[in-house]
Amino acid sequence: MTTTTKPAAPVAATGGRRVKPGALALRQGRLEITQFLRSRESVVFTMGFPIIMILIFASIFDGTISGGVKFTQYFITGMIATGLMTVSFQNLGIWIPIERDRGVLKRYRGTPMPKWVWFAGKVIMVVAIGVAETALLLAVAVALFDLDLPGTAAKWFTFGWVAVLGVTACTLCGIAISSLARTARSGSAVVTPVSLVLQFISGVFFVFTELPAWMQQAAALFPLKWMCQGLRAVFLPESFGAQEPAGSFELGRVALVLALWCVIGLVLCLTTFRWTTKRDG
Repeated sequence: MTTTTKPAAPVAATGGRRVKPGALALRQGRLEITQFLRSRESVVFTMGFPIIMILIFASIFDGTISGGVKFTQYFITGMIATGLMTVSFQNLGIWIPIERDRGVLKRYRGTPMPKWVWFAGKVIMVVAIGVAETALLLAVAVALFDLDLPGTAAKWFTFGWVAVLGVTACTLCGIAISSLARTARSGSAVVTPVSLVLQFISGVFFVFTELPAWMQQAAALFPLKWMCQGLRAVFLPESFGAQEPAGSFELGRVALVLALWCVIGLVLCLTTFRWTTKRDG
């Protein structure tokens, strides 16, 4: 996906006045959110895609799956996970090459502002849009399809840590994969196919256990599958865990794999991220 919206310039210095690092990060985050909201394509695709998909699938498949679980109740877990991946991994993987190609990152590197502020702005944007998107998705599912929200504090806590670890891993991987795009236009071509394949093999559009065994094994190598599995532990009955491939929701392994991907993503960011295009040197 490409866009014609001009990326905003980095937050400028404030007339010689000392500004606390935290305030700089918040200003950069506000700038990133404003830039995102000004791009109609990004807003429609990132915010609208999960909602459109649940409207379509829940309207077509209004029955239950094994164990008497409503299909909507199962499907919401994949839609939340893919929504969080879209706003972090896919959105950053597409937008950063645009900013790099237009020289925004090169100009930013030449300012006295700490480089971490730019990354903090991206993180703030991802968190803000991710929370808004998830809340909107849950509201639609509750209002139109009688979604049952988690009924205990423990399940909401699980929801929280799965979302935090998942978004962290996807954000770091999105920043890392942005370096593969040679130009602004190639960002979407690099990231979108990866995102779509992961959605199809990770149990987003289908019941995970109904997928071929080799597909389940391939999905287990990547974070989206584990995000979906962790969220199933939140929105589905505990008894449904027996129908998972390992016979349980494996929350310990979910946490371990997502944390491992956070480390992998960080290493990839530190070793591959580029502020300029290859033609700029």
